[in-house]
Amino acid sequence: MTMGKIIFYEERNFQGRSYECMSDCPDMSSYLSRCHSCRVESGCFMIYDRPNFMGNQYFMRRGEYADYMRMMSMSDCIRSCRNIPMHRGSYRMRIYERENFGGMMNELMDDCDSIMDRYRMSDCMSCNVMDGHWLMYEQPHFRGRMMYMRPGEYRSFRDMGFRCMSMKRIMDSCY
Repeated sequence: MTMGKIIFYEERNFQGRSYECMSDCPDMSSYLSRCHSCRVESGCFMIYDRPNFMGNQYFMRRGEYADYMRMMSMSDCIRSCRNIPMHRGSYRMRIYERENFGGMMNELMDDCDSIMDRYRMSDCMSCNVMDGHWLMYEQPHFRGRMMYMRPGEYRSFRDMGFRCMSMKRIMDSCY
């Protein structure tokens, strides 16, 4: 499995103290007091504004972000990050209208820019990711807050402080 590499910097334009990460890091606070820029040298990462992969999430792919805090309206408190592993294969998830896999169910194998338009679902409150890695967006057309979803069961988006409106596969273009 190919691992990614991201370097966080305390100041804008890749200045100040830095912290290099090539795997999941549940708490970065002991390495950096703040973060204003980063460089993703390979792979893709989700970064979080709270420890233990909690809080607001931001998807970062290969590239340089000299002042990403202002660009993405983020706070300077990046507290954890998760490496998104490369996935070669199929993408498959089941989405459910209600919590705990209740109500109408639909299966996705590709991107869906509006769950309401495509499936006529009044809501999407739980899912089961069987294959691949996905980004879930709170608004149609891949807008708004996002949440990284790896294979597993997600019984309640409400408990996670989220509402599902669109889904996008994380493709191998990260590597």
